[in-house]
Amino acid sequence: MSTPEQTEHLVLPGVLTAGQAAETVAALLAVQREDGALPWFRGHHLDPWDHTEAAMALDAAGEHEAAARAYAWLARHQNEDGSWYAAYHDGDHGRPTDLGRESNFCAYVAVGVWHHYLATGDDAFADRMWPTVYAAIEFVLRLQQPGGEIGWKREPDGTPVTDALLTGSSSVHQALRCALALAEQREEAQPDWELATGALGHAIRHHPERFLDKSRYSMDWYYPVLGGAVTGADATRRIEEGWDSFVVPGLGVRCVLPNPWVTGGESCELALALWVTGESDRALEILQSVQHLRAEGGLYWTGYVFEGERAIWPEELTTWTAGSLLLAVAALGGDEATTAVFGGERLPEGLEPDCCR
Repeated sequence: MSTPEQTEHLVLPGVLTAGQAAETVAALLAVQREDGALPWFRGHHLDPWDHTEAAMALDAAGEHEAAARAYAWLARHQNEDGSWYAAYHDGDHGRPTDLGRESNFCAYVAVGVWHHYLATGDDAFADRMWPTVYAAIEFVLRLQQPGGEIGWKREPDGTPVTDALLTGSSSVHQALRCALALAEQREEAQPDWELATGALGHAIRHHPERFLDKSRYSMDWYYPVLGGAVTGADATRRIEEGWDSFVVPGLGVRCVLPNPWVTGGESCELALALWVTGESDRALEILQSVQHLRAEGGLYWTGYVFEGERAIWPEELTTWTAGSLLLAVAALGGDEATTAVFGGERLPEGLEPDCCR
């Protein structure tokens, strides 16, 4: 169990004390099942993306054995085609509740595995997880469209959904780069993955028409930056363009316009995106602004309705909200594995399509 001494590196003024960080980590560990599964909360469902996000937070907090159990859960319960189902009741692999297989959910294992490897240097872990990562990435790339974007999912009957989501594809972009880094570490070149990453990055940067219009959602605003596809001055410009629409001073980030609802997960992800662009002061302000969502016991409410009948909503204390906060704090605090994964250090860029070089 983490102690304040073990979580001193997660101290951030106005966000977490060492004691609060230890409490949050302990709360995550309390939700984790013995088999390694990390559902949203006990009795709710597990999805592979949020499971991985929570596992990454455990690694950032030094709980490497618990994180390794979470990745072992993924390895044990991967479908034959390299996918996972979109939801499992309480993390019980025998009780899937959504048989769809979403591309960004499946790709994110590569981010988590690379993060764990950087945090631990555990070559045996990388060897064990490589077949899982390889199969997941191959599943995802079978959904890539001619324009580079990634189709959203496969239906339960296997039918591919070719419509692409900008947020999901941006997350896949980060995952592909992490998978390439792992392949490079193993000296197993994957040129097809490099080409796929380049085509996807090009689509995200230059062809918004290839994605469903979800511009009302804050994730579509910042995820191209967070996923590493939009960088430099373009990233700064993108953040500025959406700031006044999505940021509610002192409360956090709206999930979707025009709803008066701020959410902890989106706020913490925006803080990470701000850190990526070099705006650590702004990132800190965002993290400080969502501390009204912290609950007794160290977890965080999913969101807050700030107009009309103001209320915490939904009344859920989700592992992925706490996980995103811990990862943002770890990045701002200079945690090497977290900064490398989100800052792009040692991550291959992918190869631009021939037409665009």
